Amino acid sequence: MLILFDHGTPKGLARALSGHTVHTAQSKGWDTLSNGELLSAAEEAGFELLLTTDRRIRHQQNLRVRRIALVVLTGSTKWSRVRQHADRIAAVVVAATPGSYSQVEIPFEPKPNRG
Repeated sequence: MLILFDHGTPKGLARALSGHTVHTAQSKGWDTLSNGELLSAAEEAGFELLLTTDRRIRHQQNLRVRRIALVVLTGSTKWSRVRQHADRIAAVVVAATPGSYSQVEIPFEPKPNRG
């Protein structure tokens, strides 16, 4: 699967997606595009999935007209936390279908008990 990482997606996650081809929006020169422009450019270039941390994208775009699947990471985007959920993220990516939308919640680190 051809996957595009938006600017907030931890690049280390690409290692958990072996068997897929991963590019970043920055490497394609698309890091300044609006969400709609980014989705259109990605679709035109043959990308099958956008992995992003932008929770608003679902409400800003009409996803019903899109062919690209979206996977949104919510919660913590720190690589130390995302890394612990890489297998779950990879499973959601594999299950994605054209035009689908999925969210993967990454819990924030628990606060230390100050008892």
